[in-house]
Amino acid sequence: MLGRSCVFETDRLQIREWHSVSWPAHWEDELAGIVAGILTEPVTRTLPVSWHGAFTQERARDWIGERDREGATLLVVEKATANPVGLVILFETPSGDGIEMRLGYLLAEASWGMGFATELVDGLVRWCRVQPTIRSLAGGVAPNNPASKRVLEKNGFLPSEVASEGDREEILRLILRTP
Repeated sequence: MLGRSCVFETDRLQIREWHSVSWPAHWEDELAGIVAGILTEPVTRTLPVSWHGAFTQERARDWIGERDREGATLLVVEKATANPVGLVILFETPSGDGIEMRLGYLLAEASWGMGFATELVDGLVRWCRVQPTIRSLAGGVAPNNPASKRVLEKNGFLPSEVASEGDREEILRLILRTP
């Protein structure tokens, strides 16, 4: 899976797979606590209902296992503080003769309003541009999350489709290369 090899840095952030050996060794043991600290009620409010509610260590461990089975999850760390501040979730789907990378990102509430999301998505776009098999990036946003939609739009994503009525999610897409 290409997403598991996704490693990049921005001016203020380091991003790599959450089980990476490049993180401090104790973070693997503390990953459930890190995830539970990020997935607070305000952060998960616009996400699928199954992600709502308090995240205990046990629930966070289960959530980590689910993400590992579905795709790649990256940990976002602020360089200045060396603190984890967010997550990026990547799923790959075939697209023509290449891959569409579907992304989701979550930032800890304490990191909101600092420009991290725009910087993070910009860094991901730059990484994807040098991967010859990635044709496009897509991200879904809930109608009650206009800030996330603006982040994608600032990075060149355009509205592409509205998912089924029950999903109430708009898909924004960035075409990196045509087949």
